Amino acid sequence: MQVIKDVPTGGGVYSTQVSGLPTFSEETLFIVKFYYIQDIMIRKCTVHGYFRGSSCLQCKHPGRYLLDDSREEKLGRFISGTLRHFPESVGVEMDKSGWVNLNSFCEIIEKRYNWMRKEYLYALVESDRKGRYEIRDSRIRARYGHSVNIDLDYPESNLPYLYYGVSPEEIDVLLENGIFPIKQRYIHLSTSYEKAKEVALIHTENPLIIQIDALKAHEDGISLKRATDYIALAEKIPPEYLFVVDD
Repeated sequence: MQVIKDVPTGGGVYSTQVSGLPTFSEETLFIVKFYYIQDIMIRKCTVHGYFRGSSCLQCKHPGRYLLDDSREEKLGRFISGTLRHFPESVGVEMDKSGWVNLNSFCEIIEKRYNWMRKEYLYALVESDRKGRYEIRDSRIRARYGHSVNIDLDYPESNLPYLYYGVSPEEIDVLLENGIFPIKQRYIHLSTSYEKAKEVALIHTENPLIIQIDALKAHEDGISLKRATDYIALAEKIPPEYLFVVDD
């Protein structure tokens, strides 16, 4: 008779033990050893609110479990797609500033995922370190990343300079023609050199950083909207405001 059971070995690692089988050598044990990853993606601290990880960053309490990685990813993809790219295709009514009704949106998500709860939407938004979304007065919207034709009503950035990371292959074209959005409503500019480099490294191994004379651009009537602490949005940046920053 074969008996299979999982035995904890510490650190969230379980080894599957099977009795009634020939003895395995050390080299073959990896076949029956695997990891259980605890559901720690999004939790709620009773004092400090929603967080991501195994414990609250402020008080180290483990909090109450809400969403695991799989459900957070499914919910996040659906929210991102709907609020940024295809609201009409899922029956969501969006106003000119990108807002949709929170309750109506929750009802649509609940029809798609039977495990969905309204609290999960708040948890995902409030625990998001990148600040992708915002909830205000029973409405929700994406802060940036839109391809739909909306006009975001954020305040103007007051920073003297903004930054944009590109590959070496792109630099000459942009310095000659300016920066324009591709497949998105707005250009996404970084509020610091470091953040621009961090973003650019996702797409290229050797990024070059363009500095935008935001003060002069703003004086000349170019709108630069402050979407988050790290992102400013613009419809276009002509070449006369662009300069390459030496590393």
